[in-house]
Amino acid sequence: MQLPIEIEPKQVQPLLTAGEVVLIDCRETQEWETAKIEGAVLMPMSEWAQSASKLQGYVDKRIVVHCHHGGRSLRVTQWMRENGFPDTQNMTGGIHAWTEQVDASVPQY
Repeated sequence: MQLPIEIEPKQVQPLLTAGEVVLIDCRETQEWETAKIEGAVLMPMSEWAQSASKLQGYVDKRIVVHCHHGGRSLRVTQWMRENGFPDTQNMTGGIHAWTEQVDASVPQY
């Protein structure tokens, strides 16, 4: 059974802590430098064609994608689901929601 396409930040946090999920940040480098979630892997959406080859290392992992508010990451999640990663999920609300719901020390911008 396929996982739901979206997952809440509060659900991602324990999975990330336990090492049960790869959290991919598809924001741009300057956004990453402003605020990032500890343990996330940066793969900017604008460089997706070059970065996509890195995904083979995660083929047997559970993947969650996030961006600033959840729009870009939903597009990346849909692409991944169509290209061999059927259980990839989008983190609803992005890093903005993470700061509000999980870790207030992550800056908002």
